[in-house]
Amino acid sequence: MDRSLVVERILRGVQPHDLLDGLRSALREHFDAVAVELLMADYSLAELRRVTVLPYTTDPLPVAGTTAGEAFTTQCATFETVEDGVRAHLPVSVRGDRLGVLVVTLPEDQEPPVWAELGRFAEALAHEVFVADRDTDLYVQARRSSRLTLAAEMQWQLLPGRACARPEFALGGQLEPAYAIYGDCFDWSASARKLSVTLVNGMGDGTSAALLTNLAVNALRNARRAGIPLDAQAELADQALYAQYRGQEHVATLLLEFDLATGSIDAVDAGSPRLWRFRDGKAERVAFDEQLPLGTFEDTSYTIEPLQAVPGDRYVFVSDGVYDVAGPHGELYGDRELTEAIVATADLPAAHVPRAVLAELGEHRGGGPAADDAMVVCLDWFGPNPGADLAVTAGS
Repeated sequence: MDRSLVVERILRGVQPHDLLDGLRSALREHFDAVAVELLMADYSLAELRRVTVLPYTTDPLPVAGTTAGEAFTTQCATFETVEDGVRAHLPVSVRGDRLGVLVVTLPEDQEPPVWAELGRFAEALAHEVFVADRDTDLYVQARRSSRLTLAAEMQWQLLPGRACARPEFALGGQLEPAYAIYGDCFDWSASARKLSVTLVNGMGDGTSAALLTNLAVNALRNARRAGIPLDAQAELADQALYAQYRGQEHVATLLLEFDLATGSIDAVDAGSPRLWRFRDGKAERVAFDEQLPLGTFEDTSYTIEPLQAVPGDRYVFVSDGVYDVAGPHGELYGDRELTEAIVATADLPAAHVPRAVLAELGEHRGGGPAADDAMVVCLDWFGPNPGADLAVTAGS
């Protein structure tokens, strides 16, 4: 039997917590691998941590300045010569969501097809880890450099992922402080024809803010999955929040729905998350008519506003924990600074932009603790996929 099929069959057949051991044994037998390790990116995307039976027992590798970190950042394989052979660092990613790096050491250098074959195993491993998270805490624990607060645990479990890529678009998002986030959250969902993006900023602190945001996101998902228009989605979520909190708590929300065939956008601005657009080398804020945050009053009506995306557009969404943040001497991180940050990160892929913007925000604060949690989401619009209509027609 072809060795690739053997390795992939082993990955599909082992227990979720045994994925790495199964892959390690298979690569030793069929590729003479000297060593096989799996590194998971931590919640702050600053470290790569080894998957071990006992978590927190090995030293992490920083993403910055390491060969493994370069593979994670560039999403391309990197290589180094070591005492016992050649060590390859292979990105472990699923549909654009970067999970970590597979490190494989072989006794000697190989032809490109062999490294490409190992790269496919890394991709297969990513899919298996994604599924395995339902049944084991092993890989979730490996992502942690310290304990999450309860609110942060709730928020990270609520996310759809931290990145997503398709022919029409690429998305990336990040929350900070990663281990103590509470009210900020993002959500997205794509079908053959539509992309929905939701940015949420629940008021309050700690677990109470996380509970509020969880109710809001699930109410919006419930309405979206009912197939109703965007304004009605906002209204149903508004009613759910008001029924629970009677106007004492509310959620600032920005809802967008992209038509993947045309680039037309429906938007409902219900609060504070803001949107910047980078087009033709220029970044500018996109202003909507700001409507009431969800849950403020009973039976609030919401209005959809139109927007048009063109191929090459970049959209950057931020919460109020990003703009108007004070520096050490009281200077605010405002529209000008955010515009400059978006321009400065123009050459980065969408998945890298949130982390880069939040790092600059941290420098603006002077390295001190954040007074509020912060969210950045970046969306690159590439344009309609010519093959999408054929796929939809064939499936209809």
